[in-house]
Amino acid sequence: MTVVRRFNRSYTQRIGVLDDSFLGLGMPLGPARLLFEIGAAPATTQGLRERLGLDSGYLSRLLRRLERDGLVRVTPDPADRRRRRVGLTDAGRERWKELERRSDDQARLIVDPLTERQRERLARALSEADLLVRAATVTFQPTDLASTAARDVVGRYFAEIGRRFGFDAAGETEKDEQLLKPPAGVFVVAFSDGEPVACGGLQATAPLADGRRAGELKRMWVHDDWRGAGLGSRLLRHLEDQARALGHRVARLDTNAALTEAIEMYQRAGYRAIDRYNDNPWATHFFEKRL
Repeated sequence: MTVVRRFNRSYTQRIGVLDDSFLGLGMPLGPARLLFEIGAAPATTQGLRERLGLDSGYLSRLLRRLERDGLVRVTPDPADRRRRRVGLTDAGRERWKELERRSDDQARLIVDPLTERQRERLARALSEADLLVRAATVTFQPTDLASTAARDVVGRYFAEIGRRFGFDAAGETEKDEQLLKPPAGVFVVAFSDGEPVACGGLQATAPLADGRRAGELKRMWVHDDWRGAGLGSRLLRHLEDQARALGHRVARLDTNAALTEAIEMYQRAGYRAIDRYNDNPWATHFFEKRL
């Protein structure tokens, strides 16, 4: 904790977060950061709230300031009049370019005194720190499998296991929509800045021989860019908590021998190998854990 707080104090001072005029642009960091996001990708007000973690009132105040300065334009979305789209004006585009240039200059001032080897070390360290901080701030949300986010991550999951061991997803979506939902199951999507980056599901199975209720973990997937940050383990623990909340006393799962990193993660998490318990033709390994 001390290291993180010290870094925050040091870094925010060096990049001018405390200045009333961030990078000399005549606006503090808040409006400047919002201007950057709007210029980086087309957005709706809802998308900006999710991406930046802002409440509606604060976002509205920032947008009104940028509109008053003639930098952004807020208009109804033609595809859905209930939504509002946000885009840069010509003046906003010029200010965005200036923000990009000054941000590059500021970064250059920080790294210029370093040797090439030190710059490489810094780049690796910042990349690792960024990934770990973003992984720590990911949120897990129960999600309807018919939603756009769920279809996106499940499609990526099926594509990956199709590449790795030839899995055929025909008919699987329909089964998932029946089983991975309350009251006995759930489907969870992990979001970072409003973007889905991982997923996993839980469905009920027949009671075990001793009468205990069991839940089966399904569709666990983590985006390639997020692997190595512990997100898979966090997702696994979250699904186990969901299983406990739903009254399951045992968690089960099956997987394929090609997914060696997943098998290692399950073993580290306390899952033990058991005999085959279903008729999944693609599964080669079966695991169980008492909750």
